[in-house]
Amino acid sequence: MIGFDNPAAFFFLLALPVFFYLRSVKVFSRIAFPLTISDWNGSSFSWNNSVMNVISSLARLLVVLAFVCMVVAFADPVVHHQEKVFTSRGTDILFVIDTSPSMAAKDIGGTTRLNLARNAIRTIVEQNAGQEFGLVAMAKEAAVVVPPTLDQSTFFNRLDSLSVGEMGDGTAIGTGLSCAIMHLDASPAPKKSIVLITDGENNAGTVHPHTAARLAAEKHISLYVLGVGTKGTVQIEYADPKTGQQYSGFLNSNYDVTALAQIASEADGKFYSVETVSALSQALAAVAKNESTAQAYHLKNRDASYARYFVAFAAILLVLAWALRRLVLQEVL
Repeated sequence: MIGFDNPAAFFFLLALPVFFYLRSVKVFSRIAFPLTISDWNGSSFSWNNSVMNVISSLARLLVVLAFVCMVVAFADPVVHHQEKVFTSRGTDILFVIDTSPSMAAKDIGGTTRLNLARNAIRTIVEQNAGQEFGLVAMAKEAAVVVPPTLDQSTFFNRLDSLSVGEMGDGTAIGTGLSCAIMHLDASPAPKKSIVLITDGENNAGTVHPHTAARLAAEKHISLYVLGVGTKGTVQIEYADPKTGQQYSGFLNSNYDVTALAQIASEADGKFYSVETVSALSQALAAVAKNESTAQAYHLKNRDASYARYFVAFAAILLVLAWALRRLVLQEVL
């Protein structure tokens, strides 16, 4: 909402009609000495250049607009924002994201599977400010790259920097889930959940995915498994983040719905098969809805002043008016 902290300043605008009235009755007219320039017994000089008349009028208009901007700045325009400040903890949600090379496949929505997941996650996080979100990057190895946090800026910066291959080649689903479980186990959050986003079968790591899934159930951590991808031959292209080497070609996608659904079943969780952009958005929306909790909060007002912008604009207008008069019209006084 827009408001003014000093609205009485607008009374200064009344000075404009008063000034123009006094100018019309010659009270504020400029001091001038008549000087007739003409040929002997010829016609006197007259300024009939319409372009110069327009420029002169424009210069006056710029000065008037600069005065109006200064008055608005003196009125101190502010934009009032209200934001929620949560006083109780919400759900901790850890996204376990597969960063193996197969996530570079472009078989959904014309983008890579990793970018698809990244965009959908960003939307859900923005819509759920009271919950704490974290990231686990998973491939051959796994690591918590962002612990659950309310700081969306930090979360998004790391989410955007995720790259295919940064955790090696392979998919260690059990390792990724175990990493997330161990981190959430000590959390005091009233609800905890893991969202696994992957496109492949478990082919690396020392922890079986079913073992990790059952551990999540024992720790009362909800598990959602989102299988992203399609079967068949798909285009793939990515750069190895360690060597910079470019890889391009086609991948024979062995997207195994049954194996991923079984992992979710072991934790009494839910499995979503994602083969379209809308399916992923709907799946994450369902997760956010299921894991929402009632939180106490209060509203905090934040005011942003825009007076300095009007002062700067007024200065620009005055400089333009001076340039027109001095450089174009060649006025001295």
